[in-house]
Amino acid sequence: MGESSSNKQIGYLLRSYPRLSQTFILNEILALEKIGVSIQIFAMTDPHEKVVQMQVNQVQAPVQYIEAAIRSRPLRNMVTEHAQVARLHFMGYLRSLVYIVANGIIDKGYTASNRWDCFLQAVHLIYLLVLNERRTGTKIDHLHAHFAHDPTLIAYLVHCMTGIPFSFTAHARDLYQVPEKVLTDRIRRASAVVTCCGSNLEYLNRIAPSQQSKFSLIYHGVNLKNFQPTSNAGTSSFPEKPSILSVGRLVEKKGFQDLLQALLIVKERGKGFQCDIYGDGPLCDQLEKWIEEHGLAGEVSLKGDRTQQELISVYQNATLFILTPVQTEDGDRDGIPNVLVEAMAVGLPVITTAVSGIPELVENNLNGLLYQPHDVEGIASGIIELLRNGEKRRQFGGAASKKVREQFDITQAANRLKALFV
Repeated sequence: MGESSSNKQIGYLLRSYPRLSQTFILNEILALEKIGVSIQIFAMTDPHEKVVQMQVNQVQAPVQYIEAAIRSRPLRNMVTEHAQVARLHFMGYLRSLVYIVANGIIDKGYTASNRWDCFLQAVHLIYLLVLNERRTGTKIDHLHAHFAHDPTLIAYLVHCMTGIPFSFTAHARDLYQVPEKVLTDRIRRASAVVTCCGSNLEYLNRIAPSQQSKFSLIYHGVNLKNFQPTSNAGTSSFPEKPSILSVGRLVEKKGFQDLLQALLIVKERGKGFQCDIYGDGPLCDQLEKWIEEHGLAGEVSLKGDRTQQELISVYQNATLFILTPVQTEDGDRDGIPNVLVEAMAVGLPVITTAVSGIPELVENNLNGLLYQPHDVEGIASGIIELLRNGEKRRQFGGAASKKVREQFDITQAANRLKALFV
């Protein structure tokens, strides 16, 4: 346990844990524990992913899975839990039940579980908290939910039943695809609302102007001790085939189709390169097929998932990092992709698109190149420009590292979160 420890117990309520694509949550928990915050993790599901971050083993917080426990229990146990929770918190239980009955609109927004499942999980969580307190003598003093949809609904219901204060972090589609009325209900009840980029903060201020004092913009930080700049990052002696790197889930909002089209243009204009794309996802087969059909198999490789620790040296030995996110038709988008922060931390020059909070990190022609989403021609021109200009790569890489070290240090983010919790 780190310095400035607190006796308060913070419950982290997550949709699934541990998720490779949500390593920022894992790192946040580790940073909070390092500065003395005592945490218990309550995850709705275990994703059972093949690749798990190495630092999961460093987490001190115990983990309890809610959904699996509910599915495996007999009906009589569920009835017993509800009876006990209703007896302890009768009016809160009744109010929460009425709220769920009356608000079918919840299920019309972005959700992975319906509102009734969330109600059942909230009751089970309260039952777990009661059991834990009886067994250990410690209670949860504050709940913090990541993502504004299901985890925050559960935290909201637990609060309505028990009075335990809660806060939540809103990220991307969970913020924009939850109906405004539902979201503002959660905001009004929350003690604090955190978000990860300024464009999200503007949205929160617009839909809940009377609640602005609750809102905090806290960027997802990186562990600067791990992501160190090297002389290799973006500045190595110019190889015959410079190394282009991209990292992300293979989903529509990451814009990998645009990246591939830009790389095809770069190849057609006679510029050699090797591009490695790390990550996995539902578009893997589609992208692989496109690469083959367009003759890019010699230049572009889909490498699959890797741990963050494995990627550090990959970042440090690349020439250029590219990520081309888009906003999808249903409104899904990134906040500030953490892989951009990681690449910039090691001093890589970056090329990316002006979606959501990305312009808060990447300043065009100062620490990277910024294009409009789907500007394939512009992105291709930027790639060629930076591959030809080693001095500009060095300038961008140095400015990128400086930006991250000043504004995206995970220890600073953890201290601000601690102040909200305790």
